[in-house]
Amino acid sequence: MAEYKVVKVPKDGAKITMGANKQLQVPDNPIIPFIEGDGTGRDIWRASVRVFDAAVEKAYKGKKKIRWMEVYAGEKSFKQYNSWLHDETVPAFSEFLVGIKGPLTTPIGGGMTSLNVGLRKLLDLYVCQRPVRYFNGVPSPLKHPEYVDMVVFRENTEDIYTGIEFPNGTEPNAKFKSLLKEAFPKEFAKIRFPNTAAIGLKPVSVEGTERLVRAAIQWALKNRRKNINFVHKGNIMKYTEGAFAEWGYALAKREFRNDVVTERESWILGNKEADANVNVENNAKMIDPGFDMMSPAQQNDIKKEVEEALKLWPTHGGGKWKSKLMLKDSIADVTLQFVLIRPKDYDVIATMNLNGDYLSDALAAQVGGIGIAPGANINYDTGHAVFEATHGTAPKYADLDKVNPGSVILSGEMMLRYMGWTEAADLIIEGIEGAVNAKTVTYDFERLMPGSKLVSCSGFGDAIIANM
Repeated sequence: MAEYKVVKVPKDGAKITMGANKQLQVPDNPIIPFIEGDGTGRDIWRASVRVFDAAVEKAYKGKKKIRWMEVYAGEKSFKQYNSWLHDETVPAFSEFLVGIKGPLTTPIGGGMTSLNVGLRKLLDLYVCQRPVRYFNGVPSPLKHPEYVDMVVFRENTEDIYTGIEFPNGTEPNAKFKSLLKEAFPKEFAKIRFPNTAAIGLKPVSVEGTERLVRAAIQWALKNRRKNINFVHKGNIMKYTEGAFAEWGYALAKREFRNDVVTERESWILGNKEADANVNVENNAKMIDPGFDMMSPAQQNDIKKEVEEALKLWPTHGGGKWKSKLMLKDSIADVTLQFVLIRPKDYDVIATMNLNGDYLSDALAAQVGGIGIAPGANINYDTGHAVFEATHGTAPKYADLDKVNPGSVILSGEMMLRYMGWTEAADLIIEGIEGAVNAKTVTYDFERLMPGSKLVSCSGFGDAIIANM
């Protein structure tokens, strides 16, 4: 182990490691780094850690126990050590692989980098994984929130979150626009008000896309999910967001061919199943109603697509494609509409950073709000994972023992499941379902649930434990 001057490493604990087969090796006494969090994070952590410990104790009767190790970031770190992100925090998360954190403060503007984004980049946590499911009885604006059961895989290291921006009125801005005008005059001419325009860059790479999509497919296959939807805005940003979908399909076909089928391939195979004598051109017309209006070159492309799909007949034909993981894609704005009106059509969503940010929060609102929305930042190649609250610090409620601790508690449930401690994870789900069904809830739910009993943050933790 590395030497730490501030962080106190539990002497009776052991490290989680990553095996040669990319499987976590979890001891019975794992050391888990945690960041308490700012504002309401203090109340939330006190309630959450009791739930985690109770679930582990009840599931394993003392044979397993987490050794918690505090590390520092945010206001507590700044006040105690004059650093928003203590020097030992990232090394600790790196060495011990799996950790958890509460909400952290990041002032808006002023050039200060988000601590959350910083941790993700320093540890290369390229997947932001956000499951969205409904707990019976939780207040929701939907008529059928129980139809919502999705997992968002959001790319976590690219897109506009790279943070390459040139503020208006600065020398770097003027220099960048001068270079753009000289090297790419046609592109520069597209800027409507170039003299006052701030500029930001949006990198989307093959490598970043492929590792995100690979992780999403592997997770979906392991957990027997029915489809993956690549969400993008490729109709406008063809060579970044559009490329994301294209690269995703290519990776899936190259590495998972026997396990996946695209939506269009399913149409082609289904047409042949309905009519064994259908020829390539008629099949092409059936999957693309505008076929007759296309140029000969475009028609040939569609016919080639049909021919390639029909080559899958031995492994996917005769209805066998119905048992495969379905791959499809949709435009981001359409997706935000359809997850409301057709939620059953969505299962696993793979998307880029900004789309994933919007979409995961919008989905959380459908099933009770961000207060109970869990999240994880994971590198599936190295095993590193930081599970976190997805909401803010809500400083006006700090130290009032009032807010809903559900986001951190469910993030901990994700962490236990990631560690392979499924029995303890299942107990947390059971406890939350029992507490909510009994209408024993915090103020955010109580005000929307007639006949409910108002409890504090710590009281909700007690109710979860009582219902395990």
